Amino acid sequence: MRNLNQHTITQAVIERFSNTPDPRLKEILNSLVKHLHDFARDVKLTEEEWLNGINYLTATGQMCDAKRQEFILLSDCLGLSMLTVAMNNDKPQGCTEPTVFGPFFLEEAPQFNLGDDVANGAIGKPCFVKGNIKSLDGTPIPNALINVWQADADGNYDVQYAHLAHPQARGILHSDAQGKYYFKTILAEAYPIPSDGPVGQMLRATKNHPWRPAHLHFMVEAPGHERLITHVFRDHDQYLDSDVVFGVRSTLIADWTEQDDGTYLLEYDFVLNPTAAKA
Repeated sequence: MRNLNQHTITQAVIERFSNTPDPRLKEILNSLVKHLHDFARDVKLTEEEWLNGINYLTATGQMCDAKRQEFILLSDCLGLSMLTVAMNNDKPQGCTEPTVFGPFFLEEAPQFNLGDDVANGAIGKPCFVKGNIKSLDGTPIPNALINVWQADADGNYDVQYAHLAHPQARGILHSDAQGKYYFKTILAEAYPIPSDGPVGQMLRATKNHPWRPAHLHFMVEAPGHERLITHVFRDHDQYLDSDVVFGVRSTLIADWTEQDDGTYLLEYDFVLNPTAAKA
């Protein structure tokens, strides 16, 4: 272990982890060390650049709190989040496609009845959302848990407001006995991800915009089926082909149709993958 150099240190570190009892942890650490060292050699990383990287990751952690997850934003903007989703969600044809989770989900969302207004005071144009929750064979799924959340017309999620009295534009509902769901909310609008931290610094340095196309988040759960985490995107949005977090899928794009009274309507069905169908 003495007199290690740039060519021998990688194997020495891998050998240091050779007694790791968890085989999966050992596999991940060994691969991480190999690729991390190869990366440093490939770009000929300087000590100053290494320190800048450490400071950047430190600042990223310092931006995180109970309402903001800067590391998820960083993972999203590097495409790592969507890569992980794609690798781990190879569902049969016909199932609704998943996409990124995002950093603005809350575990303790308010409960609503079908037909209620989950906007709960959030600013935006009124919108009615409805559809069906089905299994892969077309069977309706009753009492599916549906978690929804979205940004308001100003591009902010409720957790981004410091003194909001109650949650807005988010909630939990359940499909009815026929697998149908419906609720009131607000029209989805495009918005920029928070750019006042290290992730915004990276986007500016690389001449990239911080915008996400308009979308509504869904997390749908039902017994005997895989959990679905996805969005429904608003068609014709200018950022559909340049989503900052790489999350758009063509099958997830839908029309928000303007009605005669100036409100909007979104209709979208979700198809869940039965647990037994997972390879």
